[in-house]
Amino acid sequence: MKAAVITKYKQEYPVITDVQTPIIQPNDVLVRIIAASINPIDLKTKDGGLKVLLKYQLPLTLGSDFAGIITAVGPSVTNFQIGDAVYGRAPKNRIGTFAEYIAIDATAIAFKPHNLTFEEAAAVPLVGLTSYQALHDIMQVQPGQKVLIQGGSGGIGTIAIQIAKHLGATVATTTSAKHFELVKSLGADIVIDYHQQNFADVLSDYDFVFDTRGGKTLEDAFKIIKPGGQVVSISGLPNARFSKAYGVPHWQQHLFGLLTHRLSKLEKQTKATYTFLFMQPSGAQLDILRHLIEHKSLKPIIDRVVPFKDINSALQYSYSGRATGKIILRIAEE
Repeated sequence: MKAAVITKYKQEYPVITDVQTPIIQPNDVLVRIIAASINPIDLKTKDGGLKVLLKYQLPLTLGSDFAGIITAVGPSVTNFQIGDAVYGRAPKNRIGTFAEYIAIDATAIAFKPHNLTFEEAAAVPLVGLTSYQALHDIMQVQPGQKVLIQGGSGGIGTIAIQIAKHLGATVATTTSAKHFELVKSLGADIVIDYHQQNFADVLSDYDFVFDTRGGKTLEDAFKIIKPGGQVVSISGLPNARFSKAYGVPHWQQHLFGLLTHRLSKLEKQTKATYTFLFMQPSGAQLDILRHLIEHKSLKPIIDRVVPFKDINSALQYSYSGRATGKIILRIAEE
């Protein structure tokens, strides 16, 4: 089969080459991938930015989420069969969706929403699970609470706004002026043009901040959070609390503690909580998202669909940070 492979970290772009079709384990299904989406974590993986948390053997096929059709089923799998249309986020130790096939544990997939194309379905898993786990699992957002979602027009933001509104929150977001109408149509109540204003000068007394930027933007989140509130980030650094739960060695826990000392200080000053989110694959939660999509409470936003052979131009566009919603690779025809 064809796959987009890197042979070393910081390789400029992956190379589409022939590799062996994966062999399924008893709990796996084999999926012929129709479409896959590009996510920032794919770029970080390629550049070696996750080596501290994830150990990969090279050569490595990139790609995290997908939609496709099951072509083989392991003997222990009872809830899927050959021919089923599914979507999923590959477990972190078995990535590789920029390819014609993937072997994946059946617990990491769900049936594709019937009202989405394969390209639309491929846009959902990683950003949908990340947003759901941040807003529902960690924050436990309740009706009437206030949430700031950074980067409302991005892949995460466009989904997170919709999930937050579904949970009953008042939603503020940051974006550029040209995307105001889009984020408002998704449910944003307050929209801030980050080119013109710092959100910390406009907002106050927020229950939650969902940070997708890191750096100073993450630190500024503590200026608007109320006592007892939560700041959840996918772009900041893991703190000692996360690294201990994740099971990294003690020296790394100490290192993360030092690197996030300023965030820990801000936690104490504001009586708020900082959580680094490293999303976990979940077929069960993808099924929840499927129901939201089929009931038209959630829809993916796609910037563009690019043929698999043009993956490098798609990755280059992803690096630019200008995408509105998701960038999709069309791997094969249905």
